[in-house]
Amino acid sequence: MPFNIQAERERRTALAKETRNLLDTSTGDGNTWTPENQAKYDANIADIERIDAAIERHQKVMDLTADNHMRDAGVRGHQAPGDNERPQDRKLFDKWARGGDKALSAEDWTQVNAAMSGNPNVNPEQGGYTVPTTLAAQILEALKDFGGMRRVADVFSTAGGEPMQYPTSDGTSEEGEVVAENQSATDDDVEFGTKGLGVHKYSSKVVTVPWELLQDSTSDIEGFITSRLQTRLGRVTNRHYTTGTGVGQPMGLITAASNGKIGAVSAIPRILYDDLIDLEHSVDTAYRANGKWMFHDDMLKLVRKVKDDTGRPIFVPGYEQGNPGGAPDRLLNRDIEINQHMASPAAGARSIVFGDFSYYKIRDVMAVTLFRFNDSAYIKKGQVGFLAWMRTGGNLIDVGGAVKTFQHGAAA
Repeated sequence: MPFNIQAERERRTALAKETRNLLDTSTGDGNTWTPENQAKYDANIADIERIDAAIERHQKVMDLTADNHMRDAGVRGHQAPGDNERPQDRKLFDKWARGGDKALSAEDWTQVNAAMSGNPNVNPEQGGYTVPTTLAAQILEALKDFGGMRRVADVFSTAGGEPMQYPTSDGTSEEGEVVAENQSATDDDVEFGTKGLGVHKYSSKVVTVPWELLQDSTSDIEGFITSRLQTRLGRVTNRHYTTGTGVGQPMGLITAASNGKIGAVSAIPRILYDDLIDLEHSVDTAYRANGKWMFHDDMLKLVRKVKDDTGRPIFVPGYEQGNPGGAPDRLLNRDIEINQHMASPAAGARSIVFGDFSYYKIRDVMAVTLFRFNDSAYIKKGQVGFLAWMRTGGNLIDVGGAVKTFQHGAAA
């Protein structure tokens, strides 16, 4: 029987809802978590994991098949959208990607120059082209799929890349006073500091496309190029937003955050219910209200096995994630963000982060800029090259401890 992704997703949703209901109805009003409850929970979670794995495998096969079609010069790739379905600027991008500068009419160049007018760094004589606004937004939006930092951080754009300083002041230990009649108020000068948010230049590396594919009118060139840009830029920037050193790259969230809990010495990496509670409460209530969890998928495996003091699992599976009416995975009644650039569980590793991630600021400068190369280095291989540049940076702009990490103890 053919694998039906939609049917499997619907089955997963039903299992997740059933599991949530099981957890909700087994607590309160004197209810207890029974061995039967645990057996049903384990069976549902196992089924959900099997469905997730099957969907992922099937999706990878479909993606690989589509990718091979795009790379195979003799096979047509993804069916391109009809001309009437595409925004005008994306049609123009597709036209330029296939034929280069000479493929654009005078009217086309008027639109190109309008798009490029706000970027003094673009050189049309060298093939520079500012990605159309709709496509640039699509690229930056899709970067959210690579690890999660752009989903949870505060992301904004600036017209220029000049240094940006955030003024900071830590008033967490300050409080007022009672003043007796005819007495003077006490001086308590506020100390101010700054935190910088610079930007760094990122390259997608050159994406090469064979002539045959460019000449195939049904191949989705725009989609192929965009996909590669998303993957390459998304991975490197998410890695640096997460664990960047701050030297020649963004200051990563994990690098900037302080420890909220260090686990016990253990022969194997582990996470306990008390560790999670301690980490959650290491963040002040002022930030905890918007708190979320972030960790690697390997840590999720451990978290799914953690139970509270009554023996009830604390992980609640989500369903229809990203859709209206859906619900995300929850841990201690808070959302979970999976980030594959977080450390896997290991001795001494900082593998969990909790807090208000909106205090991590991601700054983008202007639009993504794309260059097309058809010089001799590519012509002799029957290819055209595409290279994207983007300028972005990130830093945790926080002095009050809005985000804290869990660090595993040393190996026994």
